[in-house]
Amino acid sequence: MKISKRCVISGRVQGVFYRKFTQDIAATLGLQGWIRNLDNGDVECLVCGEEAEVEKLIVWLRQGPPYAKVTAVDIFDAPWEEHQTFTIIR
Repeated sequence: MKISKRCVISGRVQGVFYRKFTQDIAATLGLQGWIRNLDNGDVECLVCGEEAEVEKLIVWLRQGPPYAKVTAVDIFDAPWEEHQTFTIIR
């Protein structure tokens, strides 16, 4: 079953390649959507794909890359959006 989730990740998640690592993992899992930095220091992403693969990415979001320190991941159901890939919004 295909699902779509919007996630907001808090902690030390900017300036540690969080978006790039997430983009690479999302591509490996065959997911689509986007990820971006927010002005308040958080990172936000929209993840669309098969439920099992989206859940795998959410596990990754809670950990992040080596220099990240994730303190919270808020997850919301989101309407489906069709994307070709998983992109970084700058």
